[in-house]
Amino acid sequence: MQIIINIFISFVLYLLIAYSFWLMYSVAKFFNLAHASYITISAYLTYWLAVQLELSYTTAILFAVIITIVIGLLLEKYFWQPIKKRKIDSMSLMIISLGVYIVFQNCISLIWGDLSLSFHLSEIQVGCNLLGGHITQIQVASILIFLGLFLVVNTIIRYCKIGRNIRAISENPELSNIVGIDSRQTALWVCGIGTFLAAVVGILSAFDTGMTPTMGFNLLLYGVVAMIIGGVGKSKGIIGGALLLSSAQHISAYYIGSEWMNATAYIILILFLLYRPLGFSGIRMKKTEL
Repeated sequence: MQIIINIFISFVLYLLIAYSFWLMYSVAKFFNLAHASYITISAYLTYWLAVQLELSYTTAILFAVIITIVIGLLLEKYFWQPIKKRKIDSMSLMIISLGVYIVFQNCISLIWGDLSLSFHLSEIQVGCNLLGGHITQIQVASILIFLGLFLVVNTIIRYCKIGRNIRAISENPELSNIVGIDSRQTALWVCGIGTFLAAVVGILSAFDTGMTPTMGFNLLLYGVVAMIIGGVGKSKGIIGGALLLSSAQHISAYYIGSEWMNATAYIILILFLLYRPLGFSGIRMKKTEL
């Protein structure tokens, strides 16, 4: 039962990370590794506001999310959009995004150090007993919030006007601009939604397991793996990808050892790239999107 609980906790975490990254990729058409920065920034901002400035946790979380979204929007409007005007290829954009992430990570390390930090809400507790397994209150809250956000955002993308614009830009940006859809404005919307999801992931993960300057990149890599094996061109495949990844990791940790969790993720990725490169969705992407 504990394995099942651990699998489900990781599943909803990977699902939301992968979904937020997929949203931004669907419009930007490159792997923006700077997305990992938003996960880390939100966690450390919450720590700064709640622990160091002694604000209430509700106020700290609210301000941390807002500041993170503002940072993401400013980067999109004044950094990424001017760069993309130059028609730089996706590989170069990904390398630039890695540089942006490293800058943010070094700034965090400079301010708060490289040691792990945590929120001291109360004494360490074993957690609630659930059919022989244990789960903490923050893990229960994380599961409910992650699933709720996934369902709400997915509903917005499927049925609301902004969601239809995002899908249109994702499918054919040139034709979308011709029919009057503002691709820049839509990109800002996607950035705001994706950054918001990443910020929530970072804060709740920090409350559960603590935070380090590299936490965002580690979590993002799992999300990227889940997105790729699920199928980059299909949002529904992300569910299967996240579930497969979390199941394989925790089963291998139980039978082989916890040190194999990272290796298992990349073994699965390699196998999918070799034998099923289109992922669960089976949708072949256009050459211009690779």
